[in-house]
Amino acid sequence: MSNTIQMPHPTLPCSRHQPTVEVRRAAFDRRRLIRPLLVSDSVADAESYVQELQRAHFAAFAQVARDAREFSAQLRSQPWDVVVSADAMRKWTGMQALELLREHDREVPFILVTANADEETLNEYLLNGATDCVDKNRPNLLPLAVALAVEERTLRAERNRAEQELLRSQALYRALTENPTYGICRVDENGRLLDANQALVAMLGYVSRDELLAANLATDLIPDPAERTRLLEAYRQMGRVDGLEVDCSRKDGTLVKVRLGGRRVCDQTAVLDGCELIVENITAQRALEDRLRHLAATDPLTGLANYRRLTEALDAEIKRTERTERAFALLLFDLDGMKEINDRHGHLTGDRALHRVADAFRLLCRSVDTPARYGGDEFAIVLPETEVQGAHTLGRRICEHLARDPEAPRVSTSMGVASYPRDGVTIDHLLLTADRALYKMKRPRGQIVQGIGFGGPRLSAAVTARQPSGWPGGQ
Repeated sequence: MSNTIQMPHPTLPCSRHQPTVEVRRAAFDRRRLIRPLLVSDSVADAESYVQELQRAHFAAFAQVARDAREFSAQLRSQPWDVVVSADAMRKWTGMQALELLREHDREVPFILVTANADEETLNEYLLNGATDCVDKNRPNLLPLAVALAVEERTLRAERNRAEQELLRSQALYRALTENPTYGICRVDENGRLLDANQALVAMLGYVSRDELLAANLATDLIPDPAERTRLLEAYRQMGRVDGLEVDCSRKDGTLVKVRLGGRRVCDQTAVLDGCELIVENITAQRALEDRLRHLAATDPLTGLANYRRLTEALDAEIKRTERTERAFALLLFDLDGMKEINDRHGHLTGDRALHRVADAFRLLCRSVDTPARYGGDEFAIVLPETEVQGAHTLGRRICEHLARDPEAPRVSTSMGVASYPRDGVTIDHLLLTADRALYKMKRPRGQIVQGIGFGGPRLSAAVTARQPSGWPGGQ
């Protein structure tokens, strides 16, 4: 007899084995292919084992080991699902086969087939790790024993995997809850804190976990009513909170910007058990982002808005004027004699002259205005809801302020005005109009000029530090 026995799928089970087949199907439905190792020195016995398994709809490839040497070799050759062994053989016994199996792999089920073993012998096999014992005179019970043994091993392996996964999840959860970076808490549907980790206690400046749990996340820790409403509505309506950013109040009353994320959780009986939230302190992150946005829109020398911020302000005012039909004005300034200042006094003094102009803007502009430095010695101011005359008034006040500045060297500016929509309907058109008006009006110091711009006649002046205080339109 060959050591390999193939058992194909039979077409129909025998009626006298139908109960065994049904039980096996219930216990063994998830595994249709098995690898049984048969231990017997009797060809007839091995073939009888195969026939019984075949009748029970098993599909498998069985190997036969006739002695200890073959058995050891087969155990090393591949993994096995079950070992079916005779009790008494000429050169060795089933107990020896069981001991050899346990030395190699304690997880493989061992089924003993015996004809006349007494109760004491059977108990000895079971105590030494045998999975089951089958009466040789009732071979129809063998498939059921095999199915149950393999299924039990499968369930045990799944249980072990589940336990390992549970231990891994618990370790991950402990690592998360003990992480000093992220606060974790559980709250009920009214925002009452049910649990919190130490990171959240430290983040909010409390002394102990119990002290923090006495507070209410919604009413005590989130002072903004609108943010409280967003948090509770997200939890009650969707059962989750996704990246909600709120200001959270610390114990000392200071605010920290936090990002909340979490899901509704239930206990083992599917009863709602609150909401698990992860709390991330993003105060430093938002401060850095604000700082970067400020740097991206600010002239590094004067601290005024840069050209990018200027165009953004112009675009916003154009859109606002389209909605409100209220005009706005654009003032352009050019620092006179900047090259001469740099050549005679040095670039540090030239930079100081630019600072003095920027200081005048900050002093005299409204909070809604946008003063900007958009070129080397060129400045601009966006004046919301301001007509041309109002722009000229501000321009004169800036020039007069610079004229009264006692710091040397004396500085003077020329200016040009454009009004939206009269002098242009695009940013480029407005800038071009004001720029042309500015340079057309540049004259020897002290001269006042009546000019024509794109939008028609309007007053544009080149005002200097030497302008007499009684000049027309002054004061």
